[in-house]
Amino acid sequence: MTEPHHVQHLPEDIDRELERVVRRWRELPVDRALGASGDVRALVDELAAATAPGSAVPDLGPSVLMDQLRVLAWDAAVAGVPDLVTRLAALRRALP
Repeated sequence: MTEPHHVQHLPEDIDRELERVVRRWRELPVDRALGASGDVRALVDELAAATAPGSAVPDLGPSVLMDQLRVLAWDAAVAGVPDLVTRLAALRRALP
C-alpha cells in the first residue's frame, strides 16, 4: 500500500489556479453562479471519486461549492491526482 503524500501547503501552481477559480466565482452574479454550478459540481464529484471512491459529497448549493472544491483540491493534491491544475484551469475558463 502506498503512503499518501504529506502536504503542508498546496503546490504553488495548484494553489494559484484554485485561487483564480475562487476569485472568479466570487465575481459572478448569483444567477450566473447558479447556472455555472453544474460545472463546479462535476469537478467536485470527479475529485471525490478520485480521492475517496464510493463516497459522495452532499449537494449543499452554490454558496458552499468553493469550500467543497478547496477541500477536494487539497485531498486530490495529497493523493497525487493527475492533471489537477489543468482541471482547475478548465473550470475557471468554463465559468461565465
